[in-house]
Amino acid sequence: MILIKSKKEIDFIRESNQIVAETLQLVKHHTKPGVSTIELDKIAEDWIRSNGGVPAFKGYKQYGTIDFPGTICASIDEEVVHGIPGERVLQEGQIFSVDIGVLKNGYYGDAAISIGVGEISEEKKLLMKVTEESLYKGIEAAISGNRIGDIGAAVQQYVESFGFSVVRDLCGHGVGRKLHEDPQIPNYGKKGTGAKLKNGMTIAIEPMVNMGTYKVDVADDGWTVITADRKPSAHFEHSIAIIDGKPEILSVS
Repeated sequence: MILIKSKKEIDFIRESNQIVAETLQLVKHHTKPGVSTIELDKIAEDWIRSNGGVPAFKGYKQYGTIDFPGTICASIDEEVVHGIPGERVLQEGQIFSVDIGVLKNGYYGDAAISIGVGEISEEKKLLMKVTEESLYKGIEAAISGNRIGDIGAAVQQYVESFGFSVVRDLCGHGVGRKLHEDPQIPNYGKKGTGAKLKNGMTIAIEPMVNMGTYKVDVADDGWTVITADRKPSAHFEHSIAIIDGKPEILSVS
């Protein structure tokens, strides 16, 4: 069931997302060669808790795996999403994708960015640029009266025009009272299909874009999603609300 949020609820979701946005920028500031992902995880958790929030991913349950142990999802190069932070040290030239969720006042925020570690290749720069731009193409399509398929079609068309591919096995989602709500928001699809978008809907749009094939595997840890051909991937995400017929990005500080 797709939940329509009141103005007061959207304000709470916006507040959680503002903490997410601030935390992402803090992690980006500290991202450099030689830093471990667990160090960045601690920085993120300290900031979230100091602002009255709770890390939404920490302890997240998924059938058949350990509860997620980190505050951030820390994914490097061929890791698409859900990388577990640990002692691994970032190296020059990598793509570091960071996904963060926050719970505050009973409502969730969720957003993600990809960061170049030091100097990265032109190919990786283009991958990141196209992925972020595809996110905004999807957001532009999220207007009242359009359908879920219009978002995915906008993302897919843009991404594939550059020869990259959109991950099919994972998608965006509703966000608010729960971290993951209806509807699912695929990053591919056909215009004019799916549920109709309405005022008061709050959704997370999150293109995951691969340099090679769209196919993915899951690592032995049960969480980390990896490109099947082990080529790099990038990930950007915003939570939005549809207000007065138009999308408003909530995950900005």
